[in-house]
Amino acid sequence: MDKVYLCAISNIRSGACREDCRFCTQSVKWGANINRYREKSIKTIVYEAKLAKKNRASGFCLVTSGKGLDDKTLEYVGRASKAILKEVDITIIACNGIASKVALKELKNCGVKIYNHNLETSQEYYPKICSTHSWDERFKTCENIKSVGLGLCCGGIFGMGESEEDRISLINSLKKLNPEGIPINFFIENKKLPLKATHTKEFAIDMIKKIRKEFPNSIVMMAGGREVVFKETWIEGIKAGANSIVIGDYLTTKGEKPDKDIEILKKENIEIANAC
Repeated sequence: MDKVYLCAISNIRSGACREDCRFCTQSVKWGANINRYREKSIKTIVYEAKLAKKNRASGFCLVTSGKGLDDKTLEYVGRASKAILKEVDITIIACNGIASKVALKELKNCGVKIYNHNLETSQEYYPKICSTHSWDERFKTCENIKSVGLGLCCGGIFGMGESEEDRISLINSLKKLNPEGIPINFFIENKKLPLKATHTKEFAIDMIKKIRKEFPNSIVMMAGGREVVFKETWIEGIKAGANSIVIGDYLTTKGEKPDKDIEILKKENIEIANAC
């Protein structure tokens, strides 16, 4: 492994979603006990970007809950991106749901370089985890992202009851998109959510190996659920083929302290990338 890319997430609009994704605590349908707010202040977002840069992150992702990139969300994310780039040399990633080409072009004009939109699971299994929007809408957004010249970050969530055939189907769909970055998330249980986790560390390592084999040139990221699945042994995921991790907290769950992750990488003599 030559280099590992670090990415930080800022949940700038939390828990304000009326979709019914069965894996997501941010859906108001499930009533999970999370911190909910409409808009994080631009000042706070810039501060978090500075902290991410200090912690060696090369990417900083602006995430909003909700179905998609409507006009109000577009204005807010664009304003945040411009404010960050005035003060911080970091790659801006946006993750704001289903989006049109017009909206994505505007985000690009505001300095966003990469758009993250996961397929989550197979086309066949998706109706069992969400009924308020379709898998096809997600796939179309990914095509839109590539068509306007933004980098595509697209992966899924594993261990939420899908079959091996579903996982193969998801990988085949990702092949059609050929994303530059592939986040591998492992489902995190919550007592309010209707799904139960169906993963183990051995399963996680196997998934990382399979995705690395199919996407030798992509950045393969261990994202949500890394701490749950691997606990203190997450470096095994790097050795299995991942070359990126999320540092700090996730959207609604706590992550490991960045300095602890960095210390482990240094101990393994793994170089941290300066840019993505």
